[in-house]
Amino acid sequence: MNLAERITTDPEICHGKPCIRGLRYPVEMILELLSSGMTTEEILADYEDLEREDIMAALAFAARLSQVKRLELLPA
Repeated sequence: MNLAERITTDPEICHGKPCIRGLRYPVEMILELLSSGMTTEEILADYEDLEREDIMAALAFAARLSQVKRLELLPA
């Protein structure tokens, strides 16, 4: 799956957050829906312009972000 085709960033859309295909669906929202217990089918029923591949791309994007070696907290 080519994430660049499904996950886009644009400063004019959702303040530059990663979104699904340039739509106003931040990856963050998709992940929150899934973590709240919604199924892929329920999300697709509620958001008709989303596709199954969009949800899979959001999960793949999150998996890549979690592959950091180490997190360092910056002083406030």
